[in-house]
Amino acid sequence: MSKSIPEAWQFHLLSFLIPFSTLWGNYYGGYWTWGGIILALVIYPIFDQLFGEDVSSRPTPKSGTPYEMILIIHGLLNPIIIATLCWRVLQDGNTWTIWVAGFSTGISTGVSGIVVGHELGHAKPRSFKWWLARCNLVLSMYSHFTTEHNYNHHKNVATKLDSASAPQGRGLWLHIAQTVPLQFISAWKIEVSKAKKKGRSTLFLFNYSFIGLLIEVLIVVGIWYYFGSWVAIIFLYRAAVSIFLLEYVNYIQHYGLRRETDERQTMMHSWQSEKRWSRWTLLELPRHAPHHLKASQQYWQLKPYENAPTLPTGYFGLFWPCLITPLWHRWMAPIIPSEMNSTS
Repeated sequence: MSKSIPEAWQFHLLSFLIPFSTLWGNYYGGYWTWGGIILALVIYPIFDQLFGEDVSSRPTPKSGTPYEMILIIHGLLNPIIIATLCWRVLQDGNTWTIWVAGFSTGISTGVSGIVVGHELGHAKPRSFKWWLARCNLVLSMYSHFTTEHNYNHHKNVATKLDSASAPQGRGLWLHIAQTVPLQFISAWKIEVSKAKKKGRSTLFLFNYSFIGLLIEVLIVVGIWYYFGSWVAIIFLYRAAVSIFLLEYVNYIQHYGLRRETDERQTMMHSWQSEKRWSRWTLLELPRHAPHHLKASQQYWQLKPYENAPTLPTGYFGLFWPCLITPLWHRWMAPIIPSEMNSTS
């Protein structure tokens, strides 16, 4: 492929492999429910290596329409896949298939719900894309994410003020145990601060983190009441899987890269990866350094930085080593930029 032309948008259609395999598994049940898990955790780590990387800077596509449509289709597809999971639970009851289907659907929600919700969450407030992002984040039981991500994470990334940024030496498991509640608390405080600035009451009525939480609780209670306890349990289990994967991504995107609170953010404070398979299937999420410095740009407009810290492989290939804390620390320590080691 010529380096003088944009990369074909059709490569990003590969992002639908996990959602559609999960949809198939939820419908047909049985061993088909393993589809999303086998793709994401077995095949994709291998593909991260096989498909290599493209470090050259290609021209920006002239039209963003196909990329926009991919996002919207994902956002509309995610609730359908979740609905088929609930249907599968009603069909099978408490058997191994619903737990496997729940895990596969959690992976699919991570892609079509949270990754897409993250991208669309930067859209114009109250626009269709903005609402689509909100709906999918509510279904992911993480409605506060947009507030925390846009108003705190982007501002304070790689500092002690951002709980999503992990310092060197912290393991994934401890990080997730800390960051999940701290991000909600941060989002709550941000909403209170916004209400005060607008002269509104700081009561729950104007706190969108509370409103999102209330909607999530009502959804779960409604599912429990109308469809039974097992549907509600698997619905929450699926959400927990997707949240775990989101915070795994947050962890690897900034691990060990630190700056002082008054230090200017640069490309050195976010890890990037140019592994093609992770880029195509996660809608350019691995181009994280340019996303932080150019948050207003759409995902297909992002270009890699030549000297930004680069992860040893793609997001799928990093997953298993990241779960083993000593292995992860040993692997990453030599490649963390030396100037970061002295920053706490």
